[in-house]
Amino acid sequence: MHTSNTLLACMGVMGNQDLSENSVVFMASPLAHQTGFLYGFMLPLMLGGRTVLQDIWEPGAAAQVIHDEGVTFTMGSTPFLSDLSRTEALDQHPPKDLELFVCAGAPIPRVLAESAAVRLDARIAAGWGMSENGMVTVTLPNDPPEKIFGTDGCAWEGHEVRVIDEARKQLQPGQAGDLQTRGAANFIGYLKRPEAYAVDNDGWFDTGDIATIDEDGYIRITSRAKDIIIRGGENVPVVEIEELLYRHEAVQDAAVVAMPDERLGERGCAFVSLMEGKSFTFEDMLFHFEQKQLTKNYWPERLEIVEEFPRTPSGKIQKFKLREIAQNFNVAGH
Repeated sequence: MHTSNTLLACMGVMGNQDLSENSVVFMASPLAHQTGFLYGFMLPLMLGGRTVLQDIWEPGAAAQVIHDEGVTFTMGSTPFLSDLSRTEALDQHPPKDLELFVCAGAPIPRVLAESAAVRLDARIAAGWGMSENGMVTVTLPNDPPEKIFGTDGCAWEGHEVRVIDEARKQLQPGQAGDLQTRGAANFIGYLKRPEAYAVDNDGWFDTGDIATIDEDGYIRITSRAKDIIIRGGENVPVVEIEELLYRHEAVQDAAVVAMPDERLGERGCAFVSLMEGKSFTFEDMLFHFEQKQLTKNYWPERLEIVEEFPRTPSGKIQKFKLREIAQNFNVAGH
């Protein structure tokens, strides 16, 4: 039930005309990871199509393989989309048959999704899900740009989502709160950890994500509950800040986490990796936020430039490691 419903969601994204025995799937996530297993192994098996695997992620090699093998579909987290769309190898090996890149696992910066759609000459679909339930929400083929590039999709058939407050009351459209989901693909528990099974009597699962939901049922993940920065009693919208950092021409990847502060409780620390040959100072960051009219209370008080981010095998930035590093920081060191 879990696998078939999750893959049917993917088929709904593609449209009936796109997924068939003629599909060629490219997968760079490990097959031991849910993304790799469901979309790199099970999907082509169910279709009777072909799959192309990449053991170690290298965007230049990926561009050539996608070109040479006539890849039509791929799915991966935001770093895969970012790296692929920015590699110079695309100039020699444009993806001539690629129809769709489903990007999931972390909120996609809108500027990245828009530029990737042009650079790859393919549809970009945003999706959200977890290991506990597979793909839960996704944007659809005929969605307008504001949905595709500005949301994480709507619940596909067999799943529901809602946003609640601390009293577990459902919130109105546009209000940020705890994201819950229930449906056919929800898991049934953690091995030897029954106390961690956060599903209520009505079947709603606490995802640990903070999100908003619009009037059309499309969600937008704003942060993980544990990623929230509470600065002087005010919640800081981490995803909004990261989105703006991605819009700076020097920034390759960005992540914002909390660092301790005696007076305010927490302050923001921005970790950034840079485009080749570019520079980015703390003053550059503040000027950029001022130009983008970001509320000053949300500005990170420290900037750390890193060569590489700690990542999971599927490419997600491991924010818990950044938070551990930031525990030893103070505002002065930027």
